[in-house]
Amino acid sequence: MNFEFSEEQVMIKDSVARFVRDEYDFDTRHKIIQSEEGFSRDFWAMFAELGWLSVPFAEEYGGFGGSVEDIVAMMEELGKGIVVEPYVSTVVIFGGLLSASSNEALKSAYIPKIIEGSCLGSFAFLERQSRFELSDIATTATQNAEGYAISGEKTVVFNGATADSLIVAARTSGGQFDREGVSLFLVDVTAAGISANSYKTMDGQTAATINFNDVQVSASQLLGEAGQGMDIVDQVMPEILMALSAEALGIMTTLNSITVDYSKTRQQFGTPISSFQALQHRMVDTFMGCEQTKSLLYRGLCDASEVAANPASGSLELQKSVHALKATVAKYGKLIGEEAIQIHGGIGITDELNIGHYVKRLMTINVTFGNGDFHQKKFNQLSYSSR
Repeated sequence: MNFEFSEEQVMIKDSVARFVRDEYDFDTRHKIIQSEEGFSRDFWAMFAELGWLSVPFAEEYGGFGGSVEDIVAMMEELGKGIVVEPYVSTVVIFGGLLSASSNEALKSAYIPKIIEGSCLGSFAFLERQSRFELSDIATTATQNAEGYAISGEKTVVFNGATADSLIVAARTSGGQFDREGVSLFLVDVTAAGISANSYKTMDGQTAATINFNDVQVSASQLLGEAGQGMDIVDQVMPEILMALSAEALGIMTTLNSITVDYSKTRQQFGTPISSFQALQHRMVDTFMGCEQTKSLLYRGLCDASEVAANPASGSLELQKSVHALKATVAKYGKLIGEEAIQIHGGIGITDELNIGHYVKRLMTINVTFGNGDFHQKKFNQLSYSSR
């Protein structure tokens, strides 16, 4: 496979790398996650000024007109700094769902706000019982004279307490487990009947449990046709999974590099532990894990480019690629994280060292939109059905 980032993508990638290197060191990040909001609005304004928030959006809304390749180039570098600003939740997920919708009024109203940094968004989809099945939704949107009334509870809404707007997945018809009947609504968090309970997640970021008590929304706040919300989610999910996997790849390569460097300085029996053949073999395994993850990520990007160029070709190969990618991230993320902690010894799990923070973010990515077992199962099902 021959894959290379374009000159523009390399420039974007280098821009993010410079930011992480020069302005987002570990101490700075630690202060940010200890703050009340859990992210820096000054840095978010900088992201807007540098044009990073405009990357995936169409030019007609003031965007850069970029592709998933541009997002992946950025996310890998953001992962190296374990940046906590809500780029994934606002730009990739919330913005991606908006871009894929057919509601031009909502797109024209909200995408420019995302680009200028004045609108933070999140996707409220997960419920206590749903595990990783996105269509397992008990939250209801009941039609009435004024539109719809949303009632239910959403858990682990990333950036939920600081978001200005939410895209809410609610059931307008069908049973709890039906794919058909799920609708997506754009809801401002100031709407009557919304209450949120915010908390810190394991990786230092913020999330919230949000309750909807007869929250009134108009039909104009539907992202697409009523009951067809999963079509929009399915369209955007490959980009979301590749973005998260690129972030994980950035973390994995950084952990591997830090661990190799540390093994050259830590001594046992009067010699650096990097000279021990058993440890050399283990560090080769972690390096190969990074390379295999990178190869699958690039395969996913190639499949996405083919689908974008020829939508009639279908997305089966793309779906298989992203499921395989997410399963691989889970497998090697666990291996690389465990090896980094073990080779560093007891200090590897302390809050004072960055190793544990990288590993916690990897663990969170693993269970976001499905863990390794879930995606391995999905890959197997698609492979068998295509025979």
